[in-house]
Amino acid sequence: MSNEKIKLFLVDDDAVYLKLLEIEFLNHADFEIETYPTGELCIENLSHCPDVIILDYRLDGIDKTAMNGIKTLDKIKAFNPDIPVVMLSSQDKIEVAIDCMHHRAFDYVVKSETAFVRLQKIITTIFRYKKMEKELQWYMDRM
Repeated sequence: MSNEKIKLFLVDDDAVYLKLLEIEFLNHADFEIETYPTGELCIENLSHCPDVIILDYRLDGIDKTAMNGIKTLDKIKAFNPDIPVVMLSSQDKIEVAIDCMHHRAFDYVVKSETAFVRLQKIITTIFRYKKMEKELQWYMDRM
């Protein structure tokens, strides 16, 4: 990604947690960040071409009828299956994590004091994979 900033969407209905995540990412790396309190707003702005989306699992704190994280994930994948989506939740049940992975989430992170560090590592891994894919494609094009 050379000198380009990574475009990161943060989607969470908890305004304080959303702001904390935004501040952490801005303080630790050169990201372009868009924040959304609902899955609906995230979906409406997918044309902004995010590189990674960090998506809350519940998303019903503001509006009880709001689309949940799984439905939002499904719509993101229908729009572009190549956008990596990391699910974020206070749920630490294995069934929830498995459900997210069945819906093609890249990874699942439990909200905790170590969540931000895990998210940073996951994003680094995503871009390592993308770089390897580009190198492999470059190599395959020359064969």
